Amino acid sequence: MTRPQSANARVRTNWIFLVLLTLSSVLFAGQASAALTLSPTKVAVPVGGSAAVQISGASGEIQVESKNTAVVKVSLSNLTTTGATLTVHGVSEGRATVYVRDAKTRNISLPVTVTKSMTVSPASLTLAVGATGQLTATGYSGTVSASSSNSGITTVSVSSNVVTVKGVAAGSAVVSVKDDKVTVNVPVTVTTTTASSSWVYRVLATNDLGMHCVDADFSVFSILPPYNVVNAQVVRRASTGKPVVVNDSVVSLRYEAVRDSGGSMNSTSINTSLVNKSNFWQYAPRVYGAALNPGQGLKGLYMPKDAPTLAEHSLSWNTAGGLFKAEGVPILPKDDAGFPNRYPLMRLVATEKATGKDVAYLDVVLPVSEETTCSDCHDTGGVATQRIGIAWSPASDKEIRTRENVLLLHDNMNRTSLMASKPVLCAQCHYSPALDLAGTGAQGDQVGKPTMSSAMHAYHSNKMQGYTDDWIRLGGTPTTQTQACYTCHPGRDTKCLRGAMTETVNCQNCHGTMAAVGGMSPLKAGGSIDGTNDGKPRRPWTDLPRCQSCHTGDAVNYLKLDPSLMASDGLRAIVAFDPTDTAASPRLANNTRFTENSGKLFRFSKGHGGIACEACHNSTHAIWSNPVDTHNDNVAAKELQGHAGTVVECSTCHAPGSLALTLNGPHGMHNVADSRWTTGHENLAKSNVQACAACHGANYRGTVLSRTGATRTWSTEYGTRTVSKGQVVGCYDCHNGPNP
Repeated sequence: MTRPQSANARVRTNWIFLVLLTLSSVLFAGQASAALTLSPTKVAVPVGGSAAVQISGASGEIQVESKNTAVVKVSLSNLTTTGATLTVHGVSEGRATVYVRDAKTRNISLPVTVTKSMTVSPASLTLAVGATGQLTATGYSGTVSASSSNSGITTVSVSSNVVTVKGVAAGSAVVSVKDDKVTVNVPVTVTTTTASSSWVYRVLATNDLGMHCVDADFSVFSILPPYNVVNAQVVRRASTGKPVVVNDSVVSLRYEAVRDSGGSMNSTSINTSLVNKSNFWQYAPRVYGAALNPGQGLKGLYMPKDAPTLAEHSLSWNTAGGLFKAEGVPILPKDDAGFPNRYPLMRLVATEKATGKDVAYLDVVLPVSEETTCSDCHDTGGVATQRIGIAWSPASDKEIRTRENVLLLHDNMNRTSLMASKPVLCAQCHYSPALDLAGTGAQGDQVGKPTMSSAMHAYHSNKMQGYTDDWIRLGGTPTTQTQACYTCHPGRDTKCLRGAMTETVNCQNCHGTMAAVGGMSPLKAGGSIDGTNDGKPRRPWTDLPRCQSCHTGDAVNYLKLDPSLMASDGLRAIVAFDPTDTAASPRLANNTRFTENSGKLFRFSKGHGGIACEACHNSTHAIWSNPVDTHNDNVAAKELQGHAGTVVECSTCHAPGSLALTLNGPHGMHNVADSRWTTGHENLAKSNVQACAACHGANYRGTVLSRTGATRTWSTEYGTRTVSKGQVVGCYDCHNGPNP
């Protein structure tokens, strides 16, 4: 006989039942609402290959993470409010887990297996008409096959894992080598003959600015397109003769993609199903009025893999500049695997026209960054989106949302209708010399309106509270988070200003404040580059800082300024203008040892032997050497002279031992790394000891101008002496001053 339940017991039982029911409802409801899904749910990719995974049903921000980046790397693209494309990149053989999460789901696991992948060697091939070359596939799966993109240039045949390529006619083609898993594309260049050359060649080349900006999105508005510029010279000498700069009657120059030490290569600008590089070509007809083929730049050049012919990835001879130029290379800051690389390498190859033989090359950085953004202030909720009465952009993509907010604010303040006209080109109304490819000056809607520089720098100059917009004193370099210029320019990650000067100056030490850059004050006498704009507002891209403004002379003849304006060495200034001058007019030096050519900027100037200044010092904003020794910026210097830093080795261009002992080197330098100088400089010093003081100092104990570019070991009558790279050298290092 069972005892009947009391009322309290029944209530308690019902309560427990309801609690359990509620908990189970919550749990099961939680599972049902966890709508974040992946398709497929597991992935296998080869080394160097990629696979796409579709993310759907997301809530809020989507985050992805590889737990072993040595095996697998990941990237996101095609972001929407509820999904995205996750691209899985195989790095090395092995297994790894990728986690995907959103605002509601903590983690979904995606198992990834990376298998061995076929590799093809060499990565590029050059051969003559009628000649053959071989490509060897290793690590392949199944059967190897091959095809040529242009059988009129190259033909192919396959035997097992070896592809034989034959040159049919001069030009460029791509040979695609396939196995059961992947396709590897190898660029092939066919030249006219294989005859040998008796000349020695050197390629000297740099990007012109040290950084090129490009819009991250073109669907709303555009400031700058993909447009990189490379300047190059080719030096030729006989085995013991004097080097001379040659023109396009002697050589031709082309650019080819090359893999950097980190494995990154940038050969194409065309989007694929796995890598979305840019929407520029989608919007170029409406924004720039240019009907471009996919991958074609505004000047007709292509990236190497995209170029239909050799001419469309070659440099042209620029008669006015006396050098080769590739203007408008449409490179983007995302490599072929979809990873960011703002310092991609490009190989410049010189071909001797008389023989058709490739005679020299140099690997240079084509810097490019999409870190030109307005999001710090103009993203919805930012300080520039507080105006009442504007329905700010609800777009899910931060960059698009920010850009739409800029147009909305512009429409509200200036009674324009830009949002209804998007995509728009800012330079359509605000003249920019950077986009004036014909050099005609302000035209049409641009006339009477502020320049692009003024509209940006001058207008925003009083809106930078919380940021550093002033030149800095020694030791006061601001963080990238508080540097005013990096709120819009590349950038906090990119660091446009880099290289040898970054320890002592920021942007404003050379350019002045945003108000000065925007031309809000008239330039002082000598402030304009050619003297024609003195007393007027600064001209953007023309009236710019100069080397001589800080490098005012040598160790015995230089401008002695207030100590607060001088570097720690006491010779060089750290600010390029009089701080009381609101226009930041560049300071002019009396001593011309380090001045640019008259009326020309550093990037247009030439020096020793007609060599471009940038060829030895590297690009503006990226003066050698980069403090990170392995940085791509340093590759070219290492290839030229064996070490990073300013090109100082005479043997870069001259045959070793071919020079007489001299003081006629760049900026009055003597022979460098020449054993004859070690034993033979005494007579020259006795005849003109003041010439030594120009770099070694009035006390002959050495200055910053007499630092060694590399570690040196000298055999002297006083024994062997070794000095480390960067060490200041003086007369007392080996003997008793200038009077042994």
